Amino acid sequence: MQTVIIVIHLMIVLAMIGLILLQKSEGGGLGMGSGGGFMTSRGTTNVLSRTTGILAAVFFGTSLILSILAGLDRKPRSILDSSGRPAPSAPGAPTAPLGSGGGVLDQLRGPEPAPSGPQVPRSQ
Repeated sequence: MQTVIIVIHLMIVLAMIGLILLQKSEGGGLGMGSGGGFMTSRGTTNVLSRTTGILAAVFFGTSLILSILAGLDRKPRSILDSSGRPAPSAPGAPTAPLGSGGGVLDQLRGPEPAPSGPQVPRSQ
């Protein structure tokens, strides 16, 4: 369902880009253009600008639908829940230092080999 709406959304975007590029520039941006004044008689809106408005409304509609569909999968969760950490046994109990393992890198490294005893340097 979401893929179909994304495809429709992209087709609307491409159609809007094409319609906007086809329209006649009225100037006036950055002080350029004809000195026609503020209220010029433009007449009724033509087909291109009306179609652009309709496509813009459909674009906003599909954007809202996509954001609602994306929000359906999210479930609220509390920041107080400890999902991956063990609960402390007592408030004043000492804890392990930060670099003492349990991190992602330590899990990827795997178990450490058991020490076989002290290593004594050998002379050759």
